[in-house]
Amino acid sequence: LQDQFDNLEKHTQWGIDVLEKYIKFVKERTEIELSYAKQLRNLSKKYQPKKNSKEEEEYRYTSTRAFLATLNEMNDYAGQHEVISENMTSLITGELTRYVQELKQERKSHFHDGRKAQQHLETCWKQLEASKRRFERDCKEADRAQQYFEKMDADINVTKADVEKARQQAQLRHQMAEESKAEYSSTLQKFNSEQHDHYYTHIPNIFQKIQEMEERRIVRIGESMKTFAEVDRQVIPIIGKCLDEITKAAESIDHKNDSQLVIEAFKSGFEPPGDVEFEDFTQPMKRTVSESSLSNSRGDGKSEPKFGGKSKGKLWPFIKKNKGAGPEDFSNLPPEQRRKKLQQKVDELNKDIQKEMDQRDALTKMKDVYIKNPQMGDAASVDHRLAELGQNIEKLRLEVQKFEGWLAEVEGRLPMRTEQARRQSGLYEAQNTSAVNSCAQDRESPDGSYTEEQSQETEMKVPATDFDDEFDDEEPLPTIGTCKALYTFEGQNEGTISVAEGEMLYVIEEDKGDGWTRIRRNEDEEGYVPTSYVEVYLDKNAKGA
Repeated sequence: LQDQFDNLEKHTQWGIDVLEKYIKFVKERTEIELSYAKQLRNLSKKYQPKKNSKEEEEYRYTSTRAFLATLNEMNDYAGQHEVISENMTSLITGELTRYVQELKQERKSHFHDGRKAQQHLETCWKQLEASKRRFERDCKEADRAQQYFEKMDADINVTKADVEKARQQAQLRHQMAEESKAEYSSTLQKFNSEQHDHYYTHIPNIFQKIQEMEERRIVRIGESMKTFAEVDRQVIPIIGKCLDEITKAAESIDHKNDSQLVIEAFKSGFEPPGDVEFEDFTQPMKRTVSESSLSNSRGDGKSEPKFGGKSKGKLWPFIKKNKGAGPEDFSNLPPEQRRKKLQQKVDELNKDIQKEMDQRDALTKMKDVYIKNPQMGDAASVDHRLAELGQNIEKLRLEVQKFEGWLAEVEGRLPMRTEQARRQSGLYEAQNTSAVNSCAQDRESPDGSYTEEQSQETEMKVPATDFDDEFDDEEPLPTIGTCKALYTFEGQNEGTISVAEGEMLYVIEEDKGDGWTRIRRNEDEEGYVPTSYVEVYLDKNAKGA
C-alpha cells in the first residue's frame, strides 16, 4: 500500500469517526438509564404511603404490605440502572474519550512522518532532474563547440589564433559535460538509494505503525462492546434478587389473614338480633292499657310505646350513630371498636410518657455533670425544664388513668376477651368503680355507644290511636329475676327506661354481652338499662330453665 497514502489517511480518519460515534451511542444509553432510574424512583415514591395518613393504616394487610415491598424493590431496581449508567460512563465513555485524543495525536504524528518522507523523495527527484537537465545542456554545448572548432580548422581564411581559441573552447565544453555527467551519475545513484529506502524502509515502517494503531483501535472498540455487555451482566444477579423479593412478597399474601384483619377491624361486639316474633292479627285484639294511661305516658315525654322496647331493642346495630366529632372516650363507637381506640390511645400516651421520661433522665444526667463540673454549665439552668417535664409526665399519667378506666369499663362489658388480654390492655381490673360509673352516666345508648346529648336522630313517635291495641295481644316476656338500681339512669334514647337509685325492678332478659339488661317496671313500662347500673338477682329456677 506504499502508493495508497491518501486512502489510508481517509480510512484512519473514518475509524476515529466510528469510535466517536460509538462513544456518543454509549453516552446516550447512560442518559436513558439515568432517566429510567429517576422515573422508577419517582414512581415508587409516588405510591409510597404518606406518614400519619389513612393509607399507612391500610398497610397492615398482607396484600398491601406486598405492594409496599414491591415499591421498595423497585427503588433498588432503579438503583441498579444508575449503577449501569455510572459504570458505562467511567469504563467506556471516559476511557474511550481519552483514547480517541491519544489516537488522534498518534495518527497525526505518523502521517506527518509519511508526508515528510514523501517530500524528501520529491526533493531528491527534483535534484536528479536538475542534474540531468544540466548534463544534457552541457553535452549539447560541447557538441556545438566541437563542430565550431572543426569548421574553423577547415577554413583556410581563419587565423591560427582563432582556430586555437575554438579548440580550447571545445575542450572546455567537453570538460564541463564530463563534470555534469559525473554529477548526474552521482545524483542518480543517490536518488535511487533514497527511493529504495523510501519504498522499502521508511514508508513500510510508517505504514506498519499506522496499521498497528488501526488494529489497536479495532481491538479497543471490541473490548468496549464486551464491557458494555458485562456492565449489564454484573447487575443481573441483583436485579434478579429484586424480582425474587417481589415474587416472595407476592407469595406471602395471606387472604385468610387479611379477611381476619377486616373482621377484627370492623366487628362491633354486638350479637345478631333475635328472630322477629310472629304477630297473629287473626286473634281478637286485647286492650291491656287504657286510653288514659297511654295518653298520660305519652304526655310526660319520657316513656316510649311498649312494643318499642321489644322490637327496637333487637335492631340496635342498625341505628345510626351521632354525626360530628366524637367524644373523648370514643363512646360513639360500638364496644369492640371503642376498646381498640381506647387501647390505641393508652399505648400512644405510654409512648409519650416514655419520651418525656427519657428527656428527664437525660437532663438529670446533664445536671449531675454540671454539678460536678461547674465550668461546663449552670446546673440551675435545667431545673425549669425538669419541672416542666415532671408536670407533663404527671398530666400524661392522669390521662392514662382516665383512658384505662374507660378501657376497663369496656372490657368488663366484653366477656369474650380473655383475662390475659385484659391484663395486657391496661392496669385496671374489669370491675368498675363508682367514679367510672358516674362518668359513664347519661351517656349510654342502646346501640352500644355513649353520647353527651340526646341522639340527633328523630325519635319515632306513634300517634295515640286504637291501632296500638293490635299489638297489646303479644305475649309479654316472663320475668327471670329481680334487680336493684345502683345509680340513677335517665333513659333518653329509644328502647331504654329511666330508673331511680335504689328502685327494685323485674329482669326479663339478661345481658348478652353488649352491656345492657332488659328490665320491666310494670306491664306498661319496660326497656334496657346499662348492666353496670343495676345489681341483678336471677331466679335459680328460671335461670336453670
